[in-house]
Amino acid sequence: MDVDLVVPMKHPRDGKSRLRGAVEADRHPGLVLALAADTLAAVASSGRIRRVLLVATDPGAVAELGELGVEIVAEPAEKTLNAAFRHGEALLKADDPAAVVGALQADLPALRAVDLTAALAEAAGRRAFVADRQGTGTTLLLAAPGEPLDPRFGPGSARQHAASGAIPLSQPLATLRSDVDTPDDLAHVRALGVGKHTAAHLGEPCAVLR
Repeated sequence: MDVDLVVPMKHPRDGKSRLRGAVEADRHPGLVLALAADTLAAVASSGRIRRVLLVATDPGAVAELGELGVEIVAEPAEKTLNAAFRHGEALLKADDPAAVVGALQADLPALRAVDLTAALAEAAGRRAFVADRQGTGTTLLLAAPGEPLDPRFGPGSARQHAASGAIPLSQPLATLRSDVDTPDDLAHVRALGVGKHTAAHLGEPCAVLR
């Protein structure tokens, strides 16, 4: 069953505050954009994703990501992560009330399409989530067909999503679990192999083939 994804994104100059210092200050916004571009490029390669709605604080600041086939809309009046996910969900369901909607973080630069596809197959239409590699956060949340997404992102979101009835997916899914919040996270994904946008921004000798 194909999935429609909601991906939220702050203005690149404001995003990933805990990652500041990983590159020079004037290159930080470019790094944030590169992380998102590699995430979205992998999503586009999955073959199981029907639509991607990027809910942005400033659509103009991330307009270049539209070249990756995503639809970009402005975030709602409530400036929170979960409100952005709910806003995207409402827009997608206005077009197809029976849609399977997912919430994906925009900071997965090592993501391989095979891991995303495997997660969707394991979920098999059930409400499910993928915890981050630390086991506390959430990188992907999936609703059952036509059912509410009910995002509960924030500290301890893996526990919150499990408590709300979402099934934790059990496959390794290393690249789908590896979001980037800190310099240590960035070192981890560099070891996994990042996509071409992040590789170019960091001066990596080669990029992951998508």
